[in-house]
Amino acid sequence: MAKTTDTVRPAESRPRRSHGKDLGEALLAAGVLNPAQLDDARRIQRKTEDELERILVRLNYVTEEQIAQFYAQQANLPYVPLMETEINPLAVQKVPAKVVLQYNLMPVDFKNGVCTVAQTRPPGLQELDHLRLVLGCQVKAVLATPTAIAESVKKYYGVGADTIQQILTDSPLVVEEDTEKKEEQIDETSQDATIIKFVNQLMIEALRSDATDIHIEPFENRLRVRYRVDGLLQEVPVPNELKRFQPAIVSRVKVMARMNIAERRLPQDGRIKIRSGTEEFDLRVSSLPTRWGETVNMRILNRKNVFLDLEHLGLSHHQHRMLNELIQLPHGIILISGPTGSGKTTTLYAALAKINRPDLKIITVEDPIEYQIEGISQIQIHAEIDLTFAGILRSVLRHDPDVILIGEIRDGETADIAIRSSLTGHLVFSTVHTNDAPSAITRLLDMGIEPFLVSSSLEAVIAQRLVRRNCKQCAEPEKVDPVIIEELQRTFPHCKEPFQIMRGKGCANCKYTGYRGRVAIFEMMVMTDDIRSMTVKQVPANEIRDRAVAEGMTTLRMDGWSKAIEGKTSIEEVVTTAPLRSKYQ
Repeated sequence: MAKTTDTVRPAESRPRRSHGKDLGEALLAAGVLNPAQLDDARRIQRKTEDELERILVRLNYVTEEQIAQFYAQQANLPYVPLMETEINPLAVQKVPAKVVLQYNLMPVDFKNGVCTVAQTRPPGLQELDHLRLVLGCQVKAVLATPTAIAESVKKYYGVGADTIQQILTDSPLVVEEDTEKKEEQIDETSQDATIIKFVNQLMIEALRSDATDIHIEPFENRLRVRYRVDGLLQEVPVPNELKRFQPAIVSRVKVMARMNIAERRLPQDGRIKIRSGTEEFDLRVSSLPTRWGETVNMRILNRKNVFLDLEHLGLSHHQHRMLNELIQLPHGIILISGPTGSGKTTTLYAALAKINRPDLKIITVEDPIEYQIEGISQIQIHAEIDLTFAGILRSVLRHDPDVILIGEIRDGETADIAIRSSLTGHLVFSTVHTNDAPSAITRLLDMGIEPFLVSSSLEAVIAQRLVRRNCKQCAEPEKVDPVIIEELQRTFPHCKEPFQIMRGKGCANCKYTGYRGRVAIFEMMVMTDDIRSMTVKQVPANEIRDRAVAEGMTTLRMDGWSKAIEGKTSIEEVVTTAPLRSKYQ
């Protein structure tokens, strides 16, 4: 295919002006570098033929900011901290992605017929004239760091904008609009590599953002990409042309996950293993057919993100001591309750890792196996061949286990086997989906389990949630509503100091959300004699809850307030994640 004269070339492939000699000598004269460092960098430059400034930054002899400020001073141009500068949307509309990528610039402002653009190096007169001609307006240049420009382009023009632009320029992809007849015309030699690159860019950016999920969602006129970061979905900026490449992108993901790319009418599941640096990740992939094509979800699992140590779960001293005693019991059931994504798996694995020793036989039955632990026999459920929780548990009991982990109690049959296993001398861990700890008892009774069996086998229920953690770099005191102060005084009557709650105001470190990471809050209900008696009598969950609080149970909301007072989270997170359920809270 013939290329036109206005073909966009990636910035890194265009010839660049050399500033190495002036830069090195100037930094040496300014005392930023010493002669040994400059000689070291120039020796590497002779071997690699790379730019001197890149080598200096890579060796940590100087920063990108110092280099950009040097060029700004030399050319008498302003230096702009781009990540802290408000970008004018009119400027982004004025400068097309093609120009941004060709000249490696970021539009900053557009006012009074003048477009301000940030570049990494002072532009030449010919380059400025060309920009004026292309944009049809006067152009003012400022300087910024390469990283800041790259991040800004990603934010305002979309992840993978360079890749999509390359596809559009080299060999356009044509896709029929009728989603029932998805016909594709793809030049495999020119487009396969770029589609692969784009999908890789989505994954890399998700890992950099500490995302737990990647959602690729088709609609009539656009393809939306979202990451789940710290429990909340965030829409990812992507090029407007992405919709045209929807079938190719979904097919690439399905190929990586070893799914059937020809089957687009049925849901499918798969798995991808990827490596980033020294870390390995597992991506659980699921596709669903929708009106406008297949929607894809990728759950990101990182072995290093699992705290295999009870001390790192965020438990208070009292809660840690209680859990440590519970997992040492010879038999009984310990349930973890909470919605999907509340950290139940992390708590279960930490508990198993704590008791994992040569004299114990531990078997897990999971769907799916998220992380592997040395010394533990882990079994994957396969419903398609009738290998269910209930079906496999009968066989597990014949392997003489001491401890059994059941991924989830979903039905009465599984619950009955779990309870009978505990009554025959096994310690059983499992999860249920309930709003709080007392409701787990009601859930078991609703499954048809006899009250006396629940009372005699259940040892404890631990409810948990994840709240977003305040960003350490921008956290500041938050104004507390009088109603909240009154609740805090009721919750902590012995605290005489004024309550000071923190909240992140937003900065570059937390991408201006005010939060970075998450911390768990817990509600631990141990089965006392009174609670066992109430279980046999089938007392409602709210009464069991009140009794447990009277006996010293810390509720989710109480634990949330403790984390807020410690400065770990905000009032909003506690109120949203742990709403009031009882007068005792």
